[in-house]
Amino acid sequence: MQPIAIQNTGLVTSVGLTSATACAAIRTGISNAQETHYVGSEGEWIMGHSVPLDQPCRGMIRLVKMAAMVIRECLAEVPKDQWESIPLLLCVAELEQPGRLESLDDQLLVEVQRELKIEFASKSGVIPCGRVSVAMALQNARQLIYVDGIPLVLIAATDSLLTWSTLSVYENNYRLLGNGNSNGFIPGEGAAALLVARPKGTAQLRCVGIGIDTENAHIDSEEPIRANGLTNAIRTALIDAGCEMHDLDFRITDVSGEQYYFKEATLALSRILRQRKEKFDIWHPAECIGETGAAAGVAMIVIVNSASRSGYSGGPNILAHMASDPGQRAAIVLQWRND
Repeated sequence: MQPIAIQNTGLVTSVGLTSATACAAIRTGISNAQETHYVGSEGEWIMGHSVPLDQPCRGMIRLVKMAAMVIRECLAEVPKDQWESIPLLLCVAELEQPGRLESLDDQLLVEVQRELKIEFASKSGVIPCGRVSVAMALQNARQLIYVDGIPLVLIAATDSLLTWSTLSVYENNYRLLGNGNSNGFIPGEGAAALLVARPKGTAQLRCVGIGIDTENAHIDSEEPIRANGLTNAIRTALIDAGCEMHDLDFRITDVSGEQYYFKEATLALSRILRQRKEKFDIWHPAECIGETGAAAGVAMIVIVNSASRSGYSGGPNILAHMASDPGQRAAIVLQWRND
C-alpha cells in the first residue's frame, strides 16, 4: 500500500464557488438547477446546473476560468514561487464526449497556466478520461510521489455539458431528465482540485486503494448489464487497500439519475459484499450539482474530505466509484486517519 493524502482542495459548482460553500450546500441538499438557453425536442427549456461566474464566457475560456478558480483555492497555502515545482494533472472530458472541444488536450493546460501566470512542473499533463480521470490521476500521483520523489502533486478537473453541441446529442438520445423522461440526468458543469502528498501525522483523508477496469456492456451497447468492469475495479481497489467491502462505512458515486448506472452499482455491490451490513449509505452529489463530467470524480473526493473534517461523514472508510459512458470503470478506497 502506498497511501497518498489530501492536503487541500478546491471546488466550483452551481451551488458554491469554494469547497466550503459548495460542500455546505450539498450537505443540506440544496440544488440550483435552472433553465438553460436551450429548448428540447418537447418544446420545454432544458434544465441545467450552471456555475455563476462573474463574467459571461463560453467554451475554452469558461473551462479555463473554472480550473483557475479551484487551483487558486487549492494552492492558497503554498507560496506562488513554489507552484512551478508542482506537477499539474488536468482531468478533462473523454474523447467520446459529445461536443468536446477539438483543441482540449493541446490547449487547455497551456491556457490554464497562462491564466494563472505560472508554468507548472514538466511532468504535468492532461488526462482525457471523463469521470474516471480522477483514478488515473491519483495513480499517476502515487508514481510521482513514491517513485519520482516529488513532494506535492496537484490534480484538477474542469468540464461543462452546457453547450448545444453536447446537449443536443444527449437530448436526441433521450438521456436528459425532463417532463417526458424520468430516466435521465440534469447536465451541469464545474471544476475541482486536490493537492496530494505523502501522509503526515495529522488528520487527513487518504487514498489507500485504486482499481480501474473496462465494462464491455456500457450504456451505449446492447448487451445486458453484468457490472463486470465495476466489480473488477472495486475488487482491485479493495485488494490494493488491504480490506474487504464489509470493512467500509459508506459509498459515494457519480451516478446522476440514469437507471443504468444505479443498476450497475447495485449489481456490483451484490457480487462483492459477503457480510450483511445494517447500513451502507450511498451518496450521489449529482442530485445537487448535476452531471459535471470530468469534474465529478474529483468533486466526490473534495466532498468526502469536507465531510470527514467536519465530522458528518458516514464513517472513516469510504468507497468512491465512477463510470464513463465509453466503458471505463474506476474505484477508490478512501480512509480518514487522525494519526
